[in-house]
Amino acid sequence: MSKSIAIPLAAGAVVLGALLSLAWIRRDRPLETGDRAPGAILPAVNSVSFPIHAGDGHVVIVNFWATWCPPCVEETPSLETFATRMRPLGVRVIGVSVDQDITQLTNFISRYHLTYPVLRDPNQALAARWGTYKFPETYIFDRDGRLADKVIGATDWNDASMIQFVTALADWNRAGAHQQAAAGNW
Repeated sequence: MSKSIAIPLAAGAVVLGALLSLAWIRRDRPLETGDRAPGAILPAVNSVSFPIHAGDGHVVIVNFWATWCPPCVEETPSLETFATRMRPLGVRVIGVSVDQDITQLTNFISRYHLTYPVLRDPNQALAARWGTYKFPETYIFDRDGRLADKVIGATDWNDASMIQFVTALADWNRAGAHQQAAAGNW
């Protein structure tokens, strides 16, 4: 191989390697406030794929959890109540279980009467991609699909400050929708 071909090939390989390294680093950077929600499609407990999609005009809350996690189990009833209460405001709650045992997960969903969608991430690939390191960990996205807040650890979803925060995001959604409709942007 001549030098005239080897040098550009080597330079190209170095540039490609650098770009791939940057992409890898960026992918593993934890989500921060203001970041857009990375799209993902995960299998639901009923084996049907379901997209995690924020930015479609709804507040989206994504809760990473597991049945073997005591704080997750403690948090579950208040999250279910919250999901039911906030649904009429256009708030979507999505659970992402990192459980590997589908039977245990299905039994848990039935026992706690969960009505929000529960997706599966048994290898924790999405959890790692988002920077989740502790369960439960919850991401609250605004209507534009940007991270408004991240809650690490269990929380009482029926706490007045949480209800107020998410309601304000949802009200902003409705106000934005009314403004867009009035401006003829629909």
